[in-house]
Order: sequence, then C-alpha cells, then structure tokens
Amino acid sequence: MLSAAQALASLRDGNSRFASGQSNPLAGLNNARRAELAAAQEPFAIVLGCSDSRVPAELVFDQGLGDLFVIRVAGNIVAPSQVGSVEFAASRFGTRLVVVMGHTQCGAIIAALDELQGHPSSESENLRSIVDRVRPSVQTVLELGQARDEEALLHQAVRANVRSSVDHLRHGSPLLERLIQTRGLAVVGAEYSIESGIVDFFEGVPKTR
Repeated sequence: MLSAAQALASLRDGNSRFASGQSNPLAGLNNARRAELAAAQEPFAIVLGCSDSRVPAELVFDQGLGDLFVIRVAGNIVAPSQVGSVEFAASRFGTRLVVVMGHTQCGAIIAALDELQGHPSSESENLRSIVDRVRPSVQTVLELGQARDEEALLHQAVRANVRSSVDHLRHGSPLLERLIQTRGLAVVGAEYSIESGIVDFFEGVPKTR
C-alpha cells in the first residue's frame, strides 16, 4: 500500500493530466483489471467529496477501477455514515490517505450562506439537515467579515467547511485517531476548481519523505 505522501503524489499527477487534457478515461477499464478486482480491492486513497455532477473524483484524478474509495454527499459533510465509510476503508484495506474535497460554486455552501443572510432556499427538512452541518463553519466566516466580496466569501466558506470536515475525521473517531498515530494515516483538505479543473491541496498535506 502506498504511503500517504506517495498516494498524494499520485493524485496530483493524475489531476495534472486531467486539468491539461491529457487524461485517458478508458485506462484501467479493461476486462483483465475488472477480473483482478473481483478477488480483492486495494484503493490507495479515500476521497470524501461532494455529490455535484461536475466533481467526479475518479475523473478529476484520472484514476481507474479499484484505485479510489469514493464517498460522495452534498457539501462533503461528515455525518456518522461518512465517518463509518472512511473507517471501513482505512481499517479494511489499509489505505493511508483520506482527502476531503470541496469545490467552487458548491450549492450546499451557497444555501448555507443564503440562510445565514436571511434568505432560506429550501423548506425540505432533509436538505436543511445538510445545511445545518455546513452552517457552523460558514457562520464563522461571516462573523470574521474578512471577505471583500461575495466571491471571496464563498471561497472562504468552502475552505472553512472542508477544514471542519477534516477536523471531524481527525478527532471525531477513535479508530481514525489510532490509525493516524500508528499506521501513518493522513487526512487532508482540498478544493477543486470547476473552472480550471485543478485541485488545490491546502490542509494537512503530508511531507514527502
């Protein structure tokens, strides 16, 4: 299994290919690879990302079958089911890198900002449960008042939400805490730019050894 630093380097290389238009979406999708994976899987990275149709992790990182263990939920929030999914992959497969990936133009973050600014956008209790998990980190950004405009506010809110999810995974699970301390598990935060195709890893990046 790749170390966290090696896994991150592989994701960066894949994203570079994707952003420059040099990725091969059919790589690793042959019958031999599918047959190999029928026996077992060894994903080298776990990605907790948003459900947004414009942010498919496997394509963004130019990876194939069996390479990534992907969990997608609106707003890349961390609820018990997401924590359990990360715990499962990290403990069962020995995967050493977890990436929480937010993105530009995130609808869940926009909804949270709208609500905090007095313009609630949904009457659905289920959708509000997502907004409720996003709200604390977004509210902190609003209270700091450091954003120069709406675009900067959204950018800061997206990153604050990612940091909150990263912190929850690092400190809200005894199992993940133990894997961080004993197995070299790393939990990092990233933001994908829908406009450029580039992923910026900005939180908790492991040092290359």
